[in-house]
Amino acid sequence: MGSFQLLVMWYTYMGGHFPGPSRSYGRPLPRPLPQLHMPRSDGLPDHTPKPNNQTVSPASAINDPGFSEDEWDRMLKLLHWPGPDRQITGLHDHQNSTSPDHSTFVINDLKGSYYVGEELYVTIVAKDFTKTPKSYGGDLFQAKVFSNKLKASVFGEVLDHLNGTYLARFTLPWVGLASVAVRLIHSSEAVQALQRHRSTDSNRCFFTGYYVGSNPQGARVEEKVECNVKWEGLVLSSKKDCCCEYHDANTRLTWQCLKPPTLPCSALMDHSMGGYKNHMTALEEVLFDSQHVNRWLKGDSSLIRVMASNTTIGSIESCKPGLPTPIPAGFYMNDVWTSFVCAARNFAEDDATQCLKNRHIYIMGDSTLRQWFDYLILAVPTLKRMDLHGVYHSGPHMAVDVQNNIDLHFRSHGLPLRLPKAPVVSLHYMSNEIDGMAGGPHTIVVFDMWAHFTNYPLSYYAYRVSQVRRAVVALLRRAPETKVIIKSANTTGYKNIYSSDWFLMQFDRMLQEAFRGVGVYFLDVWQMTACHYNIEDIHPAQIIVKNEIDILLSFICPK
Repeated sequence: MGSFQLLVMWYTYMGGHFPGPSRSYGRPLPRPLPQLHMPRSDGLPDHTPKPNNQTVSPASAINDPGFSEDEWDRMLKLLHWPGPDRQITGLHDHQNSTSPDHSTFVINDLKGSYYVGEELYVTIVAKDFTKTPKSYGGDLFQAKVFSNKLKASVFGEVLDHLNGTYLARFTLPWVGLASVAVRLIHSSEAVQALQRHRSTDSNRCFFTGYYVGSNPQGARVEEKVECNVKWEGLVLSSKKDCCCEYHDANTRLTWQCLKPPTLPCSALMDHSMGGYKNHMTALEEVLFDSQHVNRWLKGDSSLIRVMASNTTIGSIESCKPGLPTPIPAGFYMNDVWTSFVCAARNFAEDDATQCLKNRHIYIMGDSTLRQWFDYLILAVPTLKRMDLHGVYHSGPHMAVDVQNNIDLHFRSHGLPLRLPKAPVVSLHYMSNEIDGMAGGPHTIVVFDMWAHFTNYPLSYYAYRVSQVRRAVVALLRRAPETKVIIKSANTTGYKNIYSSDWFLMQFDRMLQEAFRGVGVYFLDVWQMTACHYNIEDIHPAQIIVKNEIDILLSFICPK
């Protein structure tokens, strides 16, 4: 294969946009519904909304990803992931999967010393369990340069040569000694299994609906049934007229529950996580066990000596919407993150209060953004939490600072949600919430959407993203001075078919592509959790959250 024919894939959520070879991406995309054309005079992309009325078919009826055919095709090419040259199905194929014990890495052309700002290259060689070098790519590796003594680390990007070897590239940003670490998150064989489950196994996570009413004798009755999203490929029951359906006319989304034994569909009161269904094959059980996932490789342990230079480290550009996320996006030194995106700064208590003064901050998403809500109350002691008597996990929550005219809000992004029992009526779709905002120069909207969507087809996540984009574009048209900030996914510690970093990387790529050119801020926290020394957790350590909040405040109050 000639050098110009080599296909490469950057294994980070913001890697280079290298489309895969020509291939079929499943069935033809359904024709888009007629769009409502709006006048263009504000410079925003013409992401026109779909009709919002009850005569339009639910999105689930046509498996509608919510994007134009060209956009959807571009996203699928962006998300293309190389893998084994054949389907890996038999238990005996385990021996041919990538082995973290036999794979290794070496520093290329190691020098006696380097200067701050120089690049370092590392070659990763994947081998299977028979110690045979792999001949194809698709493994998910993560790499970093770090110093435990300095509490310093920087994320590296990994280039797949599609032949079993990979090249990791690092920028050396601090003075002192450093080491290289590489870990195998998933083998290419495991990623192939993740792709299968994402496409064909959407009911592997299910939910419980609680119906409440009275029996003929007047006694209280509660009946629990299985619930889930309604989307192509997700079937609760093969029986006709099996289910209660709850259709949102604005988003065209439908939630469905099995009909309760005696109570009517209108008696649905509460929602909670139900459980998981294990549809893994014997081979997949092996590919996802603790010996195969999230393992550090044995490799070159040479120390890297970095000397001072005249290179300026850190960005001096003011924080503004639309800035790209480089790799690396920054680095830690003494547990403080220096950003390469823009001139982020550290906020003391008084600085944070002044930044948020006269602001209305609306935070919507999952529990990692609820962490931000909780942290901001600690960072601004004059903010006082109001008891709205809601459910902690889903909200709504509110905190106010009357003296400085600050109000801070949190609520979940709506169904699906894996959480304890909560009233269904309090679980609003995020795009509907944004549709109801007036916006303005004092309004800050912060959202994310990733952790609760990992069990569904890409088309479902794409549709949810498209609805939020439609709402954000409309908000910025009516109130251009509104600041909209999107938080990326973080690494979670989960490496299984229900929640995997590979799913989340794909979400981040799609989310950034969908909002490219819309005029929003994208706050990358992926690299911040992937390279930190703390053990990965879906809820990052407080020191990481502190650095995330500093970037958030830098977006709100740039220098």
